[in-house]
Amino acid sequence: MTNDPRQLLREMFDAAVAAALPQKSLRKSLPEPPKGRTIVVGCGKAAAAMARTVESRWKGRLEGLVVTRYGHRVKTRRIEVVEAAHPVPDMAGREAAERILRLVQGLSADDLVLFLVSGGGSALLSLPAPGITLTDKQAINRALLKSGANITEMNCVRKHLSAVKGGRLAAAAYPARVVTLAISDIPGDDPAVIASGPTVADATTFANARAILRKYRITEPASVVAHIEAAVDETPKPGDQRLSKTTLHLIATPQMSLEAAAKVARRAGVKPLILGDAIEGEAREVALVHAGIARQVRRHGQPLPAPCVLLSGGETTVTVRGTGRGGRNAEFLLALAVTLGGESGIWAFAGDTDGIDGTEDNAGAIAAPDSLARATARGMDAKAMLANNDGYGFFSGLGDLVVTGPTLTNVNDFRAILVTGR
Repeated sequence: MTNDPRQLLREMFDAAVAAALPQKSLRKSLPEPPKGRTIVVGCGKAAAAMARTVESRWKGRLEGLVVTRYGHRVKTRRIEVVEAAHPVPDMAGREAAERILRLVQGLSADDLVLFLVSGGGSALLSLPAPGITLTDKQAINRALLKSGANITEMNCVRKHLSAVKGGRLAAAAYPARVVTLAISDIPGDDPAVIASGPTVADATTFANARAILRKYRITEPASVVAHIEAAVDETPKPGDQRLSKTTLHLIATPQMSLEAAAKVARRAGVKPLILGDAIEGEAREVALVHAGIARQVRRHGQPLPAPCVLLSGGETTVTVRGTGRGGRNAEFLLALAVTLGGESGIWAFAGDTDGIDGTEDNAGAIAAPDSLARATARGMDAKAMLANNDGYGFFSGLGDLVVTGPTLTNVNDFRAILVTGR
């Protein structure tokens, strides 16, 4: 295998990101132009890059608007790009969502709505239901993010507070044909969960949303709780006539990216083992399990001998109790390093494929066998920093953050644990 574990880990991450780039994955799924108008709308961290790819490949006329995260804009000619806040929505996202809803209304059966969606779309396409304010939506998003709720639970609540999510956007476009092209950042790739499924029938209910708020003891804002308790105007369900002309294509998924990373490993003489593309749970607990598998490889050559790399995707959560900086991937890596305790021959990378770990400026970081020793030499207490949710501070102090800037795609977390055997 290569003599530079850091380089190999970075090459695997780069391959995972490249496999999910819109310019590679989108063009094969474009539909034929319709007899009538083509309206392109979309949301997510990859939405602008997806729109640019559509423009470069589309044979007929088109118009539209997509909303993406601040810093993720790319230049387009015919499709307008608006930037907004993520993960907590802002007024720019609200106004963009309102405009998108108006764009798809009043269309005919000869028209086509091309919906481009990727991870982050739920916060970016934020148009509150009647009686709910943007301030309410911001408050409930913050509460959910801090609670430890997983993405499926968060999006269930969001659907029932929205005028566009949970199939409502497609219902508004009827009788036009709606084609959705999706880049999945969701464990399990459930289309109804990607960006809270604006064009997909919603099988969840107000009762489900109410149970989630109770599970995590979320009681504010009062208007949100009252709206969910009232359970008025359910989301469109499977079989709804207004969704009868919708189709969806997954153009990039976490599994595709893990397989691309596995190819890089094989070329380097390292055996890959994909542990799963849909791993969820508290970042620290996921780290404990990954550390246990890595140790079994290192000490006993099971489930496969070194050199090998353990690959996984999905989306962990962090229940915030401290005041430090750090996304879920930094939290995972710091917990992994603490658990391994400096065991030799085990290196790790964890990062978000969108280039932003949580709300920080790094994609992720690299943990080395000597990370704890170097931290101690610099006066840093790894266990104390983990307790303070300060993974960013830990790896920044070591100079081991990985900064890529926005990648313009998003298939969620990528983890690689390289066991060298020496």
